[in-house]
Amino acid sequence: MKKLASLLSLFLIASACQKNNSTEKDLIKKANWLIGNWENKTNLGTLSEKWEKVNDSTFKGQSLFIKDKDSIHNETILLQQKGDILSYTTTIKGQNNDKPIRFELLTDNENELVFKNLLNDYPKKISYKKATNNSLITEISGTQFGKPSIEKYTLVKIK
Repeated sequence: MKKLASLLSLFLIASACQKNNSTEKDLIKKANWLIGNWENKTNLGTLSEKWEKVNDSTFKGQSLFIKDKDSIHNETILLQQKGDILSYTTTIKGQNNDKPIRFELLTDNENELVFKNLLNDYPKKISYKKATNNSLITEISGTQFGKPSIEKYTLVKIK
């Protein structure tokens, strides 16, 4: 009887571990549509984002704004899932002493990811919304210079 109870306990533990492992990857799977190269060209310059899958729990992003061959904005992003938490960590060259800033997932569905960090000056919220298979809308918002501010960009998939 003790052997049966021990085997049953081991089976339950193994099942719980397998369930946790599959749950761990479910949130980041919802962001698979981010993978690729995205771009927005305007007369002010070109905003581009490149997203690649590093492994089953991490995506890496690079965001650049280039004006007349000069990089005005250079940002690296890690989208990582640990346990049941999906985080968006950004490091912007020349800002925050080049230290990363972490945002946690606020809402998610098949077509939108919203991250927040209420302790950050600006932005406090970052969102990515899949508009079509070939376009997405990014939005950053918060308080800038004492006033509410929202920046919205539509990017088109180029690869």
